[in-house]
Amino acid sequence: MLYALICEDKPDGLDLRKSTRETHLAYLKSLGPALAFAGPFLDAAEKPTGSLVVVDAESPEAAKAIGDADPYAKAGLFTSVTVRRWNWTVNPPA
Repeated sequence: MLYALICEDKPDGLDLRKSTRETHLAYLKSLGPALAFAGPFLDAAEKPTGSLVVVDAESPEAAKAIGDADPYAKAGLFTSVTVRRWNWTVNPPA
């Protein structure tokens, strides 16, 4: 089942995001096929303000555990993380 992790950065979190980015990306890559896709939300100035991470997990709790293990979450970048069941309806990957 797919779950969307909707992550909101804390105000003025850009420096923390930058300093943690490489370990965050390595973590996402380590998820292998459990990671459907991921990327940052951007403000009008093209600066990241949060993240959208979609994972294949057995339950909302398992998806939350994936999010909790993310280096961004461990570093305290996010003010909130919402886990929602998600259905890829249009243009799913082959």
